[in-house]
Amino acid sequence: MNDAAENAGTVFVIDDDEPMRDSLALMLGLLGYRSASFASAEAFLAAFQDNWTGCVVADLKLPGMSGIELQAELQSRGSALPFVIITAHGGVSSARTAFQADAVDFLEKPFDEAVLKAAIDKGLKRESDRVRREQAASEETAKLANLTAREREVLQEVGKGLHAKEIARVLGISPRTVEVHKASLMDKLGARNVAELVRFALIAEKRIA
Repeated sequence: MNDAAENAGTVFVIDDDEPMRDSLALMLGLLGYRSASFASAEAFLAAFQDNWTGCVVADLKLPGMSGIELQAELQSRGSALPFVIITAHGGVSSARTAFQADAVDFLEKPFDEAVLKAAIDKGLKRESDRVRREQAASEETAKLANLTAREREVLQEVGKGLHAKEIARVLGISPRTVEVHKASLMDKLGARNVAELVRFALIAEKRIA
């Protein structure tokens, strides 16, 4: 199976031209992508779920909401699904609007299969990177939530660049106790060194902010 298709979800094809939809679905299947087809933006939105991952290939001109309007609507809902806009009636203004909304590409029909594949792969790579970042952030948050109140205090002071004796004075505990808490922090957070503890301290600070 295509690596991009396997790792980043589904290619959502939105085109009111049934032969074009069927042609794209067949092509995507032969190339190893998972795909789902919709005749309109409204049909896609009716089925849309927040946890969907993948890449959208949407026609610019659709009955009702356009491909670019769909892109804006999903962004307003907090979705980061990447878009490839396709059209038989493209123009500089439409392309500019699509790219300003962070579209992966803007392709005029008829387009070469390799060009569309490259655009989809770029979108799926972007999506895969986003999913990986979100998973890492979620794991970091879970690790931080597992800390005791005292460990959070020690982590905060470590993030300021303070050494054990300095932290001990700030918190009113012994340097030995600080070292015990630091060792526990290293273990719970999976940190290999103090530099990584500092990174977690900065993450914790942002979460609180």
